[in-house]
Amino acid sequence: MLKRNIIIFIIIIFIFILDLLTKNYALDYLMLNHSLSINNFLNLTLAFNHGAAFSFLSEAGGWQRWFFIIFSFIVILIIAYITASDENSPYIAFSFVIGGALGNLNDRIIHGYVIDFIEFHYENLYWPIFNFADVAISIGVILLLYSMFLNKKRD
Repeated sequence: MLKRNIIIFIIIIFIFILDLLTKNYALDYLMLNHSLSINNFLNLTLAFNHGAAFSFLSEAGGWQRWFFIIFSFIVILIIAYITASDENSPYIAFSFVIGGALGNLNDRIIHGYVIDFIEFHYENLYWPIFNFADVAISIGVILLLYSMFLNKKRD
């Protein structure tokens, strides 16, 4: 159990710190809405997302900041409770989700928006700009889905 808790703690802290450092780098070295081309498919473009994924509710007038702060806090608490109370929970997947959610929650509390800066594209087709917290949440969800399908096959 101690080893499990140490792994959970390390994953969450690593993701949170990596996200914090990369966002601070983006704030220090990138200009808002100005793309820095890295190669044919990757730009670094500083953007402030006042909404959720894919800028959902970004133009809602300000109330969404508090909604997403409260919602994120509740989701983090629920996932942390499940992880702590169920020894068979997919704790690595949940740790990735918690670490990413804490990174974006930190942005919302401190800045009022989420700092995004990674932009993938193919020619004129652009994926919405995101950050390492979003990557961690996506990895956590993929691991969770994999775990669910793996357990379903065993049954």
